[in-house]
Amino acid sequence: MMVQVISSVNEACAAKFHHKTAIVIDVLRATSTIVAALSAGAASVLPAETVMDAKSLHRPGDLLGGERFCRRIAGFDLGNSPSEYNSDTVKGRKVILTTTNGTRAIHKSTRADHVIAASLLNAEACAAFALELKRDIIIMCAGSHDEFAIEDGLCAGLLLHHLRKPGDVSLETDDFGTAMESLYADNRDRMETILMNSASGKRLLKLGQKSDIAYCARVNTLQEVPYLVGDVLVPRR
Repeated sequence: MMVQVISSVNEACAAKFHHKTAIVIDVLRATSTIVAALSAGAASVLPAETVMDAKSLHRPGDLLGGERFCRRIAGFDLGNSPSEYNSDTVKGRKVILTTTNGTRAIHKSTRADHVIAASLLNAEACAAFALELKRDIIIMCAGSHDEFAIEDGLCAGLLLHHLRKPGDVSLETDDFGTAMESLYADNRDRMETILMNSASGKRLLKLGQKSDIAYCARVNTLQEVPYLVGDVLVPRR
């Protein structure tokens, strides 16, 4: 099995996804929020590329969620903080989510046979499900401001670590993937510190969102695997 890691959404080429499983990562915060929403009982999450798309897709009973430049979009029900997506708010409801990078990365991945949304929160469960699908894998780091984000690279390394764990899978990766495995191995005991000191983390800290970083830095605490069916992400356990 071949695993390729893409450093940011701008590096993605549609042709690379054909007949593969795509695992999309945006640790701070889109994929972490998607996992949190489905774990809290949301019926589905519909990723929208633009604010206008999100508004046009909204139907009565749906929730509009998202951010631009780390802030909730005016008129939306929710922002992009995982803590907002609790069971009292989202249970049984469809969430339409648009974010600066993460939802764009999901759309870029739709040429793949399978699309999964991963974060530090659910990396082990995502790796196990991806192995079941028996396809070569593209790990897509969404990045931030069109550049590589270290928190996404850490998650890519964690995913590769779990993909190798069964031992009976012959796994190859590219040079960038090898580097991300080393990044994770060298920092596995200081994940929250790395996220706090990342460019994305510093932006969130300035906005008083330290608790979001701490939440998103938790490793393998959730089992939900958001899986794209049609145009919505639904939980696969």
